[in-house]
Amino acid sequence: MDATHSASAIASAVRRGEVSAVEVTRATLDHIAQYDPRYNSFTTVTAERALQEAAAVDAARARGETLPPLAGVPYAVKNLFDIAGLPTLAGSKINQQQPPASADAHLVRAMHQAGALLLGALNMDEYAYGFTTENHHYGPSRNPHDPTRSAGGSSGGSAAAVAAGLVALSLGSDTNGSVRVPSSMCGLFGLKPTYGALSLQGMFPFVHSFDHAGLFARSAEDLATCFAVLRGEKVAAPYQDMPHYRMARLGGYFEQGDAQAQAAVDAVCQALQVTQVVELPEVARARSAAYLITASEGGNRHLDRLRTQAADFDPLTRPRLAAGTTLPAAWYIQAQRLRTWFYAQAMQLFAHTDVLIAPATPCCAQPLGQTELRIQGSRLPLRPNMGMFTQPISFIGLPVVAVPLHLPGQLPIAVQLIGPPGQETRLLQLAHHLQTLSVCSAPVARN
Repeated sequence: MDATHSASAIASAVRRGEVSAVEVTRATLDHIAQYDPRYNSFTTVTAERALQEAAAVDAARARGETLPPLAGVPYAVKNLFDIAGLPTLAGSKINQQQPPASADAHLVRAMHQAGALLLGALNMDEYAYGFTTENHHYGPSRNPHDPTRSAGGSSGGSAAAVAAGLVALSLGSDTNGSVRVPSSMCGLFGLKPTYGALSLQGMFPFVHSFDHAGLFARSAEDLATCFAVLRGEKVAAPYQDMPHYRMARLGGYFEQGDAQAQAAVDAVCQALQVTQVVELPEVARARSAAYLITASEGGNRHLDRLRTQAADFDPLTRPRLAAGTTLPAAWYIQAQRLRTWFYAQAMQLFAHTDVLIAPATPCCAQPLGQTELRIQGSRLPLRPNMGMFTQPISFIGLPVVAVPLHLPGQLPIAVQLIGPPGQETRLLQLAHHLQTLSVCSAPVARN
């Protein structure tokens, strides 16, 4: 047994003594060595640490101790999480010169306490500013469903590693869509929780107003278990009965995707018997406001680096951060005002609806190096517009579960299940229900 199995299956097998955690780790390391040169998902492999953690799990079992819920499960983290003894790269060249982290990030410690085994740090867009993980310093992460295509971003390495079965779980971050876009590109279940639901301690920041920690898995059950662990909560039993929820499809702005994106939403709505269509007002303005806040806060955060080390930035990142330093404060303030108004509009919808359904991306994974999208007859810049459906949702901090669909003859694509703040359990229940209906799935891909 190795990381191609689900996290729950691995933990159960380790708990029963069918396989040791050390055996799982060695098999996982072999798979990383064999397959990751094709996908470039890892920037660092922490083999020695993983084997030490695995040996501790096996020793605890030998002593007759009750093992924690993720005992023996391999995982890895986006390289903006602090890992004790390693510099926290955040996808950059500049951070290579920083002292190694003195301690693990809060969520890495939570995974360790749950018995999970850290296999390493994962590739990303520099400073989390991108949707394709085409990193100038460390190379692009490649999509396990088609290595000529993007794994999405900015948590592209996190998604690719899980999609290829190199680890069972991974942690990423989502500011404007950086978990949901890679989930869609790589065909995974992904969770962007409510803003503030997971600690950001020990994570290299991008935009304080929107930064979220998030996670990837190949099943809704694994996503739910991992989220409970990260929250420090008791892991619930697998979902049984499906409660009745009031659900609606987001129309208007969210109908701009290509035929595959709309077909994916159609399939989810049909399975859930959703017929109602509702609209959020002024979504395009909300997205523009999110861009202003992102650029302003991101540019301000990196202002000193831009002044002293501009040549060391990724050329795809530097001009956007530099532009952000020039934005007037009045624009930023007005964007934050619109954010408050837009949140109130969403809450009015949730007064009558429990779950909103929308595409995660306007299309499936596109070829690496491509710069434009063709959507419904329009030509759009690719890098920003892969997040056209995710950015307005993280703008107001709503929880989202991305559910992957594998439509016949096509690359995977995901749909967003969106809820009011604090309702992650509701969304995870729906994701699990869609999985039991065989509407959504996340098989291991190695091409």
